[in-house]
Order: sequence, then structure tokens, then C-alpha cells
Amino acid sequence: MSTKSETLFNDAVQCIPGGVNSPVRAFRAVKRTPVFIDHAKGSHIYDVDGNEYVDYVCSWGPMILGHAYPSVVDAVKAACDNGLSYGAPTSKETVLANLILEAVPFMGKVRLVNSGTEAVMSAIRVARGYTKRDKIVKFRGNYHGHSDGLLVTAGSGLLTESNPDSAGVPKGYTATTLLADYNDVASVEALFNANKGEIAAVIVEPVSANMGVVPPKEGFLEFLRRITKDNGTLLIFDEVITGFRLAYGGASEYFGIQPDMITFGKIVGGGMPLAAYVGTDEIMEVVAPVGDVYQAGTLSGNPIAVTAGIEQLKALKADKDIYIRISEFASRLEQAYLEKGITVNRVGSLLSPFFTEANVNGYDDVLKCDTEKFAEYFKHMLDMGIYVAPSQFEAMFISDAHTKADLEKTIEAIKSF
Repeated sequence: MSTKSETLFNDAVQCIPGGVNSPVRAFRAVKRTPVFIDHAKGSHIYDVDGNEYVDYVCSWGPMILGHAYPSVVDAVKAACDNGLSYGAPTSKETVLANLILEAVPFMGKVRLVNSGTEAVMSAIRVARGYTKRDKIVKFRGNYHGHSDGLLVTAGSGLLTESNPDSAGVPKGYTATTLLADYNDVASVEALFNANKGEIAAVIVEPVSANMGVVPPKEGFLEFLRRITKDNGTLLIFDEVITGFRLAYGGASEYFGIQPDMITFGKIVGGGMPLAAYVGTDEIMEVVAPVGDVYQAGTLSGNPIAVTAGIEQLKALKADKDIYIRISEFASRLEQAYLEKGITVNRVGSLLSPFFTEANVNGYDDVLKCDTEKFAEYFKHMLDMGIYVAPSQFEAMFISDAHTKADLEKTIEAIKSF
């Protein structure tokens, strides 16, 4: 007998590619059909079949306060009564922009957009417009959204020539995207030596969280800051995952490093479709309508998402001890995985178990993981009422709504695997 989720998935396949609006939701990597969610509250989500799960996906990160956080929901409901979108300025946009700048006070201006993909795409364009250079450096295994020029993964050794990693992307779109290896200083140096005076920006996830959680080696981010400054290149931190999660000031605060630009994702919108890119005053002066780098969007800074973002950032700013609490919770989970003999990486409240005996420090290490074993683990956790991402190559996210009972239940599930 089919479950309601299976029935809904079969219906969805008829009108949506693969039955999902984002590929990882398809559960193909774990050889299952997806769970369809009915509602969520606090640290738990509930599917259409009435099953309850402790949620460690948290909408892929932004639900740091937990689902349906009362002050956010109440403010959004009130804002809806005034209309959903105007395509015109509102005072709330300035309020949210100032909250973001308070978190990264070395930055000068903010531009609000609608998604992490859009934020990164725009930041890259700004970097090129500002430096008058075309080439950028990205790292294998770092994901920066699905814009054409950034959908690149290359084999080791392909440091100066990059091929698209998706059908539909002409090779010319990625010809100026150079590939380096995360945590590998020599690979970055080789690119700068081979492309002197041509690199506009280096973009990096300060903590890689899209190949599972892979922390930067000691000195790696400092090296990136140094080599970019020495070469007139901008350093962009893609903090779609780490922003307002590792600390209120994100990775730049956590690691004590100031990049030239930062991109933030839906956490600045309380989980709603909203994102932002920030830069110094000088850099952001090239953005239209002041400068000649064009970027626009009717829904950019829309009043509903902005309202949610203001309430979430106000709550985080008022209680920064949240970062201690969620990190301690993640540390307890980390210990449970280690006691089970499972490799695990953790930075703050981000963690990933890896089904490999080796340490995971970069992309090549990630590729050695046993994805079949992960699929078994995923099924076990789901059966035990624990919802984790349906892929070996994703992070677990902790929210402040997770409880001691959630922790104990999760540890028991880990121990019984």
C-alpha cells in the first residue's frame, strides 16, 4: 500500500521534472522516494503520513531559531495584510540593511536580492566590474549556486582550464573560471602565477559545507586574504551557509578575517526567499544606479521576506549566546559519531558524518566516501524519527529549538546504527 508521500510524488512526477523543484529533494542518492512535509514547528517536521521527525536540515540552514518562530511568523502575518509586493522602496529595506552591516561593520553597503545564487552571481559581476578583470578562482567542491559561470567541477590537475559541470552551459561561460583545490595553497599559487594581473576575485566557502562540512586548514583563509591583497584581487566569502550561523558576524567574525565582499543567503530572510551581497563603500559604488554594473530585481527586498529577516536578525542579535548553545549541541552529536567509529567534521553548529576511514580535508577525500553505507544510515535515521539531508555531501544544521530530548533521541539512533 502506497504512503501519501509516494502518491504525492507520483503525481508530482507528471508535472515537475523528477517530481521535485530542487534535485537533492528527489532522494535518489538514498534510493527512496521523498518525504512530503505537511508542517513544521520548533525542531520537528511532520510529513503528510503523520510521521514526526527531529529535523537536522532546517530548510538547509536558515531556520536557526527553529521552525515557525513566533515573533517571525506574527510579523510576517501582519505584513501580509499590507500587501505582498510593491516593486518600490520600503523603509524596512534600510532597517534590514543596517542590521546586516552591524554584523560586518568593516563593510559599507548592502544590496538585497532573492537567492544565494543571485547574490553570488551579482558579487562576481561586481568584482569584475570593479577590478576590470575577467577571471575568477573557485574551489572544487565549493558550491556557489547554479549560475552558468560557477557550475564547474574539474579533475585534479585541471587548474587552468575548466569545463562546465552541467548540460546547457557553453564552455565559453566557464572559460574564465579557474579551479583550485580547497585547503591546497599550492594550487592557488599556481593559478596566480599562471594568470598574473588577470584574476578579479577568489570566491570561497570559508567553511566548505556543500561537499559535507570540510573546515579550512589552519592558515588557509589567512593565505587567501594575503595572496588576494598582494595581487589586487578581491576575496569573496560565500556565506550562504555560514553567515549568521557560525557567529552573528559569520565566518569573518569566527575566523577573524575580513574579505572584500560577502554573500548571505536565506538566513537573512528568516528562511524566506531573500539574500544579500555586501562590500566596501568603494566596491559597491560600481553597482547601478550609482555605477555601471547592472543588477536588478522586482522582488529584491520584497516587504514580506524583509520583515521575516528583520525579526530573525533582531532575535539573534539580542541573544548571541545562541551560538554557544547550538555549538555545544553539535559537539555532543560529534562525540556520539566518534564513539560509533564514524568519521565526522564539525565547525560550530555545522557537522557532517562521513562514511570513510580517512580524514576528510578536501574534495578528493569526499569522493572516497561509501555512499551505499550512507544510504543505509539515512534509512535507519529516518526510521528512528531523525531527518537528515538525503546525501552524503550535505551538512547537518542545529537550531536553538533543538532540545535535550532531541539530543538523546538522536544519540540513541546513532548508537543503534
